[in-house]
Amino acid sequence: MARFRMYPTSEQAGVMLEHCAHARYVWNLAVEQHTHWYKGRRSAPGFAEQCRQLTEARRDNAWLAAGNADVQQQALKDFATAKNARFASGFGEPTWRRKHVHEGFRVIGTDRVEEFEADGSPKLNAKTGKQVMGRSVVVQKLNRRWARVKVPGCGRVRFRLSRPEPPRAKTFRVTFRNGRWHIAFAVVPVPIDGPGTGEVIGIDRGVAVSAALSDGRKLNCPQLTVKERAQVRKHQRRAVRAPKGSEQKTAEYAKAAKLKACEADRRKDWCEKTSTMLARGYDLVRFEKLNINNMTRSARGTTERPGKQVRQKAGLNRVILAQGWGLLRQRTGHKAPGRVEDVPAPYTSLRCSLCGWIDKNSRKSQAEFCCSSCGFTCNADTNAAANVAAGQGGIPRPRRTAGAGGTTPPGQRSSVREPQPTWVGIPLFSRGGGCQALTGMLFCSPQP
Repeated sequence: MARFRMYPTSEQAGVMLEHCAHARYVWNLAVEQHTHWYKGRRSAPGFAEQCRQLTEARRDNAWLAAGNADVQQQALKDFATAKNARFASGFGEPTWRRKHVHEGFRVIGTDRVEEFEADGSPKLNAKTGKQVMGRSVVVQKLNRRWARVKVPGCGRVRFRLSRPEPPRAKTFRVTFRNGRWHIAFAVVPVPIDGPGTGEVIGIDRGVAVSAALSDGRKLNCPQLTVKERAQVRKHQRRAVRAPKGSEQKTAEYAKAAKLKACEADRRKDWCEKTSTMLARGYDLVRFEKLNINNMTRSARGTTERPGKQVRQKAGLNRVILAQGWGLLRQRTGHKAPGRVEDVPAPYTSLRCSLCGWIDKNSRKSQAEFCCSSCGFTCNADTNAAANVAAGQGGIPRPRRTAGAGGTTPPGQRSSVREPQPTWVGIPLFSRGGGCQALTGMLFCSPQP
């Protein structure tokens, strides 16, 4: 997706808000139809049947007929796509869309252009042999910083051109959130070629340091300043004290949401720049494999078994989500397909990157690592990133010789110890020649 900031006029903004309302209304109707289905009843209508029903509804409903038919039909198309991908996408069944939360609509291009194959040859229809014509979005570049796009019912709407050339796409989506309009063109980004040097980089993600690289660099995701955080708390306090349903409560919540939107923009910008740097500078990028959904799960528990330290866990969840771990991994995979790997996280922070010794006592603090076997000392995040770059994680390496490469089970002391004798149980012979088994057994040293 190529996303840009839109600047419509007041009249254009009013028309686009109507488009958002129509798309949300049609989407919720489709959700309601599929919600009433159960086993034994006829299947819910598909996309083609819903389009026919939409035509009939536009004849009977003047408010719906005043909107654009293509915008409403694309909402049904989005619903059908989400319904078919409910198992593969990870989002589950399509749910209801709410006002002021899910404001947006999708538009398909109106311009007709010729389509070509990957090798550059014309794409022909298999039956008729004629040239295949595809759709394209009409984008007009005004100057180096501004461009215009044609939106149904609004004419041409300006948007900020933050890239050298406007993207070529078949569809685009318009969204409205926190008082700002954005347009996103549906284009597949071109993969970034690696340097070809064979260099490997490991990335350890954390809270104190957002991304620690195996070459010693530490990258931190930008967040709100101290003054901005104070302003967020001020607006939230005023919103809580305002009367329920008042305009003051809505305005204060909107001001706090606007500051949080600035933080989200900074986080996305940092992830985009960092992922581009990783894709351009290294041939293989290895991330520490983290299950972020489980790590940020609430600790409230149930009524019968309530959780402990719920507010502390909620604060930790907010800090984790503010680091942009998932977005950084996702965008790096998009820009460097086939060159990104995930290394299992267990033991990466406890393993010595020099000798391979695993001991929980080697991690002195959040930032200090001192191997209890070889004495190697370095930053703990850099040491973990070096293990990730080497692909060492998940399964502890077995001990080969005493004092190197051993493991320390969690909750026990270090396994750095001398070889112990083995209890064998060989009977002793007395001087008189008789065989007499003693109550105590002999010990012998283990054989090398």
